[in-house]
Amino acid sequence: MNKTFKEFTFGHGAVLKNRLVLAPMTTYSSNEDLTLSEEEEVYYKSRSKGMGMVITAATAVNKNAQAVENQITARDERYLDSMKRLSNAIKSEGALSILQLHHGGRMNVPGLYPNQDIVCPSSIKANRDYAVEPRELKTSEVYDIIDDFVRSAKIAIKAGFDGIELHGANTYLLQQFFSPNSNQRDDEFGGSIEKRMKFGLTLVKRMIKLKKKYAKKEFIIGYRFSPEEIENPGITLKDTLEFVNELASKDIDYLHVSLGNFKATSSRDKTDKELIVKKLQSVINYRVPLIGVGHLESLNDLEEAFGLGYDLLALGLISLSDVNVVENLEKNIEPNKVFRRKDLLPTNMYDRLENWGAGLKDRGYSFE
Repeated sequence: MNKTFKEFTFGHGAVLKNRLVLAPMTTYSSNEDLTLSEEEEVYYKSRSKGMGMVITAATAVNKNAQAVENQITARDERYLDSMKRLSNAIKSEGALSILQLHHGGRMNVPGLYPNQDIVCPSSIKANRDYAVEPRELKTSEVYDIIDDFVRSAKIAIKAGFDGIELHGANTYLLQQFFSPNSNQRDDEFGGSIEKRMKFGLTLVKRMIKLKKKYAKKEFIIGYRFSPEEIENPGITLKDTLEFVNELASKDIDYLHVSLGNFKATSSRDKTDKELIVKKLQSVINYRVPLIGVGHLESLNDLEEAFGLGYDLLALGLISLSDVNVVENLEKNIEPNKVFRRKDLLPTNMYDRLENWGAGLKDRGYSFE
């Protein structure tokens, strides 16, 4: 049997039926009140089929965490029933359910609601066409946001999720604290790399404490990160290896690297041809499992990725185009790469995929 389809046990005892994970992907499809819509519920149930674990789309931890329109939230008890429906939809297909906790920071799209408050470690505008200059957080507010993450994680536990993932990737708030581009503070959360790591490491510490008090020992804590930034100054691989070394020493269950391609090399130093996964495992040294993602679309891709040092693999686009992707991979049938409205994708999600157009066609995807 291919390694892909063997059971996997996390360090604290949670068991996956296989090593495939549904990657966290934004649906833009919540109800107007930011609760889980029926379309999303159907989508998660359909895409959980066969998966060992499902990581939800980014879930906002407070009001000013919301980054895009129709983003689900777990910011307070009003959203507990919504979160229960989400967890149950995933678990009904035998997958473990992981709630990804998120704050968009300076990357939030302006105009999502009246008097929107867009915040960041420092008042530095992101290099995006839509971006506005954010408000710099007070030190006391940083601790308030940490409390918000903890409150949302507690809701995840109450809702029956098997774990949480801290979204420290893709230029959002956790990454903004680690980045010398967006974090030019002079308090305890900024300056040296140790201080820039403090926000993420404090969140991890608080999650471990919360778990010990309220959750079972198998409850999963994961951390997602992006290894580099193209900005100058920006996060370098050297920075990330130092941070990852710290994270791997904590009592967490996995690290999840966000890459466009599982075989990616440095985007900052084009002369560096060593695969990022090799650099990461030289530091992690299998102390915690590493989830890989990016252009994983065939059984050969999966086998190659495991050979490079990943422990679990997250499927993205291919799981959207092929509702039976795990079954087809296990049978060594080439997955379907045609997006179809009848295949239970939320309307807003499908429309955004269709608008990507040429980029997807270059990868062999089409629409009908």
